[in-house]
Amino acid sequence: MPKFDPGALEALRVVEAELNTRWPETRIAPSLDRVRALVDVLGDPQHSYPVLHVAGTNGKTSTSRMIDALLTRIGLRTGRYTSPHLQLATERISIDGEPISPERYVEVYRDVEPYLAMVDARSDVPMSTFEVITAMGFAAFADAPVDAAVIEVGLGGSWDATNVADARIAVITPIGIDHVEYLGGDVETIAREKAGIIKPGSTVVVGEQQPEAAQVVLERCREVDATVARQGAEFGVLERYVAVGGQMLSLQGLGGVYDEIFLPLHGAHQARNASLALAAVEAFFGAGAQKQLDVEAVREAFATVTSPGRLEPVRAAPTVLVDAAHNPHGAKALATALSEEFGFRKLVAVVGVMEDKDVTGILTELEPVVSEIVVTSNSSPRSMDADTLGGLAVQIFGDERVVVAPRLVDAVENAVELAEEADDDGVVSGAGVVVTGSVVTAGEARGLFGKEPS
Repeated sequence: MPKFDPGALEALRVVEAELNTRWPETRIAPSLDRVRALVDVLGDPQHSYPVLHVAGTNGKTSTSRMIDALLTRIGLRTGRYTSPHLQLATERISIDGEPISPERYVEVYRDVEPYLAMVDARSDVPMSTFEVITAMGFAAFADAPVDAAVIEVGLGGSWDATNVADARIAVITPIGIDHVEYLGGDVETIAREKAGIIKPGSTVVVGEQQPEAAQVVLERCREVDATVARQGAEFGVLERYVAVGGQMLSLQGLGGVYDEIFLPLHGAHQARNASLALAAVEAFFGAGAQKQLDVEAVREAFATVTSPGRLEPVRAAPTVLVDAAHNPHGAKALATALSEEFGFRKLVAVVGVMEDKDVTGILTELEPVVSEIVVTSNSSPRSMDADTLGGLAVQIFGDERVVVAPRLVDAVENAVELAEEADDDGVVSGAGVVVTGSVVTAGEARGLFGKEPS
């Protein structure tokens, strides 16, 4: 990554090694006591700016980036906290729409570090990596300072470290099944955990939900006297059609219609994310009852939106797309977008997944749109072994459609070669490759194609 000073990257690696001695993000002890103790000694930085808090199963990062773009274009200085990162830890903490530098990341950590032992000593469970980084984000935003912070939940809601923030606006993206070992195995239980970010007197912007999830969210709103706006009722997507490089949208906002919006992202799910982000920003500014945001500013903001690793093109001829879908709900949205918007003659998937995911569900959603699949593994210790993944893939795709390549770089090369093969009529054009199955897989694929962290 040549744009960064080698010394700064080495210092960042040292900090990451220190953080990695703590519990990983996939292991939690359900309590806010530890992170509350840390932000308390830091002066509660999370209370020094208004917060828009984003929870849900899928679409959180894209929605957060859209909210950030809208707030920025309207004139606010923003902080954005998202997770996990694709390539570099600095991606998690962004100010003015850009990740903080490795130097600043290290500086913020060193500012927080003296207090960690103190907090660790007060608990039977030391602070986790995610708890520390969350406090770092809050502190960095206060130091900037920012006018507003867009905070994405890491896992769940009620017990997520980000929930020490007192958000004026809560955003709930679609809720599905994921992280069952922590959140529960049914949508209702998971929704109850995610609805925990809804605070008394706040405004809640709710994406389209399964009925049982919607009921839980609305019950929470009633309990705490929160105002609610629902996608498909108070706001939504009026019209969308595929355009070169993305899609054109007409959105019903809380305050009126916003038309002729170009969104440089693919998929109906991204259109819904745009609708959700717009309503959240309208609610933040008190728009509604025919009081709109500046329509031209909204158009300009959406036209600048990027969402790395979300149906992101990284190569042409053949087209190679990278997508971080890592559960069946995300894989279904990916498959729908690939089918509706790309029209590949032949599509080869490169899939590397974590062993704790619903792998069969992911593969089942992808199978109807994929000609062949190359299964692989990524660098995470949680990655499913390629041979094991291959065995599961054969059950769904059949032996003749599955290739096993343990290294991601080899898997991508194999997939490109398969895509470039002529069909029975000698046609070689119109084929594509999609690399998916995990955020880690997507991030490492971006690196293979020379994409910078963003």
